[in-house]
Amino acid sequence: MSADRNPFPEGDPERHFIWEMLVRRDIEAYLEADWAAHSRDFHPEVFIGLVAERSLDPDAWRAGYGELAGYRDDWLQSARDTAARAEPRGPREALYRATILRDIDINGDLAIAHKKFNGIVSATGGGVAAVFDWQTVYICVRRSGRWWIAGFVGNLPFAAGAAVRRPVTMVPPASQHVTAGPYSAVIDVSPGRLVVISGQAALDAAGAIGGTDIETQTRATLDNCRRQLEAAGADLEDVFKVNVYLRDIGDWSRFNAVYREVMQPPYPVRTAIQAGLIAGLDVEIEMWAAKP
Repeated sequence: MSADRNPFPEGDPERHFIWEMLVRRDIEAYLEADWAAHSRDFHPEVFIGLVAERSLDPDAWRAGYGELAGYRDDWLQSARDTAARAEPRGPREALYRATILRDIDINGDLAIAHKKFNGIVSATGGGVAAVFDWQTVYICVRRSGRWWIAGFVGNLPFAAGAAVRRPVTMVPPASQHVTAGPYSAVIDVSPGRLVVISGQAALDAAGAIGGTDIETQTRATLDNCRRQLEAAGADLEDVFKVNVYLRDIGDWSRFNAVYREVMQPPYPVRTAIQAGLIAGLDVEIEMWAAKP
């Protein structure tokens, strides 16, 4: 599933609208540090922002924002800091992949939306520009025929949403050599249901090979991996281990260029070898994923 795809169909218009408001419009405004666009979704008369201080104990929470102006300043500062540190191609894909909004409870004109964050934005020159690992519970109200943000409890610990958390997390202290490619040295996988797919190649439903160059075959192979994962309710972002088999190890850099476009940080751990493949195939890939 595409990272920016709304998981709620248009046949569920209330949740579809709330997701668009809290995810797509929020992210697009954040990328441009455009408060005017973001502020249009807040109720003009009611706003309360509580800050949980990464605690599930309400005794530790504080009254963070009693008006939008204070929240606006912090939101803009965060957006500008992320933009200044992020790699040139921009953090859009990373932000969508880091954002999880699958639970929206609606009772009449009141809605509670559980928005979770688990991911990183890569920095210019390598490293990490921003880490997203918390959750926010939004309070939304329907007034005058549309939904508005009326408040939130923010900065809750991510562990509070363990039932839907993405179970794959990079281990930042793990080191690797300076020539390392798009993979993590070590990742931590939370307990859960594993999804393992057999080796995939650039084959269509009729068994025909698609493409005669490594770039085309790599894209087709990764697309087939994605489809197999989706059949089990997982996605590429849930993958923690990848095995790559190349007909010619000399294609390594060209393979990596495509792999880096498709896979997103934190990259899975990975092993790659040269292997004898079926005639006409340049690459085969197998994956292990931990289902949310």
